[in-house]
Amino acid sequence: MSNLPSLPEKSSPVTAKPLFENCWSCRILSGGGLLASGGYVFMQARKVMHVGGPTSMGTVAQIVFAAGLAAWGVVVITDPVGKSSRKE
Repeated sequence: MSNLPSLPEKSSPVTAKPLFENCWSCRILSGGGLLASGGYVFMQARKVMHVGGPTSMGTVAQIVFAAGLAAWGVVVITDPVGKSSRKE
């Protein structure tokens, strides 16, 4: 048997911090940017359809991607992580 020194135990467990913690202005800025980019992508897809071009799978994918960006922006602004508690 070898006499290797044992590793010291950690005194506190590592906890994950929220990405933006309590920085309201950071959440508004980044969430607003995501909402604006979702709006831009949606308007570019609508421009193709407004001109009279056929609705292709690429246009549908652009609209779905725009909806995803907008939803992500709303999630960043509202910051739902940790706001709900589990009742036992």
